[in-house]
Amino acid sequence: MRLARPAAAAAGSALLAAAVSGAGVVTPAAGGAAGSLPAIVSIQPGIVHMSAARALPPTTAFCEKKFKIACYLPKQIQRAYNLPALLRQGIDGKGQTIVIVDSYGSPTVGRDLRVFDREAGLPAPPSLRVIQPAGKVARYRPTPNREGWAGETDLDVEYSHTMAPGASILLVETPTSENEGTTGFPQIVTAEKYVISHHLGGVISQSFSATEQSFPSRKSLLDLRGAYVEAARDGVTVLAASGDSGAADVKFNGYTYYLHPVTSWPDSDPLVTGVGATRLHLTATGAHAAPDTVWNDTYSVPTNEFIEGDKGPNPLAGGGGKSVIFSRPGYQNGVQAVVGSSRGVPDISMSGACDGAVDMYQSFKGQAAGWYQTCGTSEATPEFAGIMALADQVAGRPLGLINPFLYQMAAARMRGIVDVVKGNNTVSFRQHGKLHTVRGFGAGPGYDLASGVGTVNARYFVFELTKEADGG
Repeated sequence: MRLARPAAAAAGSALLAAAVSGAGVVTPAAGGAAGSLPAIVSIQPGIVHMSAARALPPTTAFCEKKFKIACYLPKQIQRAYNLPALLRQGIDGKGQTIVIVDSYGSPTVGRDLRVFDREAGLPAPPSLRVIQPAGKVARYRPTPNREGWAGETDLDVEYSHTMAPGASILLVETPTSENEGTTGFPQIVTAEKYVISHHLGGVISQSFSATEQSFPSRKSLLDLRGAYVEAARDGVTVLAASGDSGAADVKFNGYTYYLHPVTSWPDSDPLVTGVGATRLHLTATGAHAAPDTVWNDTYSVPTNEFIEGDKGPNPLAGGGGKSVIFSRPGYQNGVQAVVGSSRGVPDISMSGACDGAVDMYQSFKGQAAGWYQTCGTSEATPEFAGIMALADQVAGRPLGLINPFLYQMAAARMRGIVDVVKGNNTVSFRQHGKLHTVRGFGAGPGYDLASGVGTVNARYFVFELTKEADGG
């Protein structure tokens, strides 16, 4: 992996200062004083995993007929983002390393990726390496928690590889996903600091989050930012999923929803690129039958029946909203009318809808081996990590904190940014015997709190992003 040039590192330091100007700490709204916040933090993977395994990856036509929802193969996802035009030019992530961070990891990730590649017609990555810099992960046992993280890991690896088949993959496993701000996130911070200090990759993909209000205090959250500060200074791009519960999210117990709009961290951090989710509307070949819309399957009866086993509504939508911890960073000054004085998320969106789920393969114990339809911002985040590997290849260096460039590109209406103008992340659910609705945010022209600046056309995006990072 070629490191960032000294000039790029110096530019990154200046960019860091500019990005966080005006991005101070604000008092949590509707969360009470710091001392009244709950004492447990539940780290949630941003994955929605459907329960039926199949021996072969199903086609879109099969899913639409059998389940009344769409599903997509890897090649369709590639075409949806105009990747074939780049792959034909040799822009496939060669020379780059995508860093995937997951609690526990998957015991079968190497085998699962080989099966995935064979069926998808993808080449093997130059390398798939696994490290555990924050401590040894205990031997795999098929518990719900371990199964969930194993599925998350397989998804992250398979779809980052789909987008950048020539990039190496470094899977960073941490020993636990447990709680209290002392055994979960701190280990992730330790692992990511190791990756950054040893220059092991140019983009870090995180498909997990915790509701901002669930931290014991504002200080306990801010004390965990060290890896992101180091990443911004060293020119490493950090991505995080914006969550799968729309404008709502869960409390510290992991299953009770807040009844007002909330956001999650680390996607809300100004030094992190928050990745939301869209719904693709594709033909069998991957061509767009209609423009992308905001992912929201909350009110889709077929989707709820397939995933939850009931008619719903259940919260199934991309997260987004206004931070109660961070104030508006300088790069969002141009969208002040939308975010007000707060940091707004997401920044960018990629495919994540369940009606439009992707086919992934897994074979770890506890669940039947086979192909599953999977969705959520966990899908969107590694997909964008792959796009970043392509951009880093074009640039010849890691591009670091890209948020300022995203907003500049959107303001200039560059072809690489595709505006998402329809949909919202309002969700409804039953809790304690009552039906609740948390009103979210709607998409429209320009930046919004449902899709960010929109999604990407990779054919143009990777070149335009490089040009912006080099000074326009």
